[in-house]
Amino acid sequence: MDLIVFLAVLAGAAMHASWNALVKTGLDRTTSIFLLAFIQGIICLALLPFFEVPLAASWPWIFVSAFLHSGYKIFLIRAYEHGDLSLVYPLARGSAPLIVALAGIFVLAESMTVMKFAAVCAIGLGVMLMSSKFGSGEAMPRAALLFALGTALFTASYTLVDGVGARISGTASGFTLWMFVSDGILMTIYALFVRGRGLLSTVRGNLLSGTAAGALSLGSYWIAIWAFTLAPIALVAALRETSVLFAMLIAVFWLGEKANMQRWFAAALILVGIVLMRF
Repeated sequence: MDLIVFLAVLAGAAMHASWNALVKTGLDRTTSIFLLAFIQGIICLALLPFFEVPLAASWPWIFVSAFLHSGYKIFLIRAYEHGDLSLVYPLARGSAPLIVALAGIFVLAESMTVMKFAAVCAIGLGVMLMSSKFGSGEAMPRAALLFALGTALFTASYTLVDGVGARISGTASGFTLWMFVSDGILMTIYALFVRGRGLLSTVRGNLLSGTAAGALSLGSYWIAIWAFTLAPIALVAALRETSVLFAMLIAVFWLGEKANMQRWFAAALILVGIVLMRF
């Protein structure tokens, strides 16, 4: 992976952690995720005239990607309804890079050295350890487990679709914008169906924080889609998940939270993965 791409993806991971730290609106998860998707869609809609239109061959990939992104959000909401964030998030996010790596090798025929695969595994395991309740004896409810695994499959699927689609689109930026506009439309339809007409009045007071978070989230994944066109998809996907490391550092040094030995070990494991991936 080129150094510029490597540093850009790390910057995107830091942006991903930042918007997660920024969003503390107190809204329910359905409304929060809708607000994020809606803001992203509006920003992308405004930017469309300034970027190239994707090639015709990529449009099916754009629509499939939008469906998968919306499916990911809906499954994540359902997973959180049945299980704690500290149990759902590590499984949903940590297992996705491993699925992408295997699919990249066996489906897309991407080359992957032993060291690069070890880097992906180290980052994935570190993500799962970062916020899991290891050794607590707390079991994840069956429904939460199924929705968390479904979320991981959606994440892996949209990652692969975005990687392939962006490569054949002729414009990673155009692909990104049209995909997020489509995703915003789908999530608006879903949120209105679930929450009704009172949805917009609920989020009105959180538009400022939602806009900032939406812009950071959009920028983070925009970088990732651009990187998919220049580096192996599996490596980019794994490197994106280092956002949990940045999130922990923000929590400890900015928010004043405490980190136990398990989280520091997980952070070290993620750092090892980053080093292995680069060198």
